Amino acid sequence: MKNITTLRAHFLKDIRSFFEKEGFLESMTPPLVQNPGMEPHIHPFKVLGAQNNQQAGYLQTSPEFHMKELLSHGLERIYNISYCFRDEPRSEHHRNQFIMLEWYRSHCHYEVIKNDVIELISYLIKNNEYVHPYYADMAWKEYSVDELFKKICGFSILDHLDSESLRSIIKESFPDIPLPPEELLWEDLFFLIFLNEIEPRLKDIPLLIIKEYPHHLSALSTLKKDDPRVCERFEVYINGVEIGNCFNELTDYKEQMERFSEATKLKQKLYQYCLPHPEVMESSLQRGLAPSAGIAVGIERLMAQLSQKSHCFWSE
Repeated sequence: MKNITTLRAHFLKDIRSFFEKEGFLESMTPPLVQNPGMEPHIHPFKVLGAQNNQQAGYLQTSPEFHMKELLSHGLERIYNISYCFRDEPRSEHHRNQFIMLEWYRSHCHYEVIKNDVIELISYLIKNNEYVHPYYADMAWKEYSVDELFKKICGFSILDHLDSESLRSIIKESFPDIPLPPEELLWEDLFFLIFLNEIEPRLKDIPLLIIKEYPHHLSALSTLKKDDPRVCERFEVYINGVEIGNCFNELTDYKEQMERFSEATKLKQKLYQYCLPHPEVMESSLQRGLAPSAGIAVGIERLMAQLSQKSHCFWSE
């Protein structure tokens, strides 16, 4: 416990120092919220009042909606460090509660956030005595999702953007991938290949950015104007562990609410429950969001990879 606390204190101090240097404002958001997020496969904890057993809200799965509320009121560079909570099975890289770093820039494209990520991690490597010297001269590599599929799997994922086609290629070319007999969503088929064939190879690339995911995985991100088959989103991997997820933020009110509606239907179909209407996010979109980009980073995952220490979660 002493070592984890000391390690965390040093990393948090350096992270805050970096964002202060870059002119960001640290912004607190409420951990108890009306709607914690609309992603169908992320499950929140419901909070009940002790006195009347009535629902009081949900623990945040991310501070995203309330940070976008701040953006809609004119703040331009903001970051947040807080505990987030997700109801998912415990594993090597997952805990029910974890520390999230999230930051946003308005009036910019997500390429700027990519530069932030590289500069932040470089800053941590240079300034934190707990970072393993292994990273001192390490260079970043960057691939699109399609480039990885071509490089590792031998085919273009963008040639197989319907479920039937993707299922066929799994049957024909990847017989070792377990393929359930029932109908699966395109996203499920994608991750069967990605998690079985691609992700195990990513540990050989210490510092990696994967960009331009197929449009099915756009969530709250924009589609690329000159190739709407893909969305403007990237993920950050260190030693094969995903530590951050960035979106060029979708700010179009009508399109975003349509996506929320589809996400609600899918959650109800898959998990037999749905969440309340996202009032805070809807109000922010109606108020007006400037073109923006943002990223969420798991601090304990980042600490574990940079320090090369396996136990960095508070709740071990």
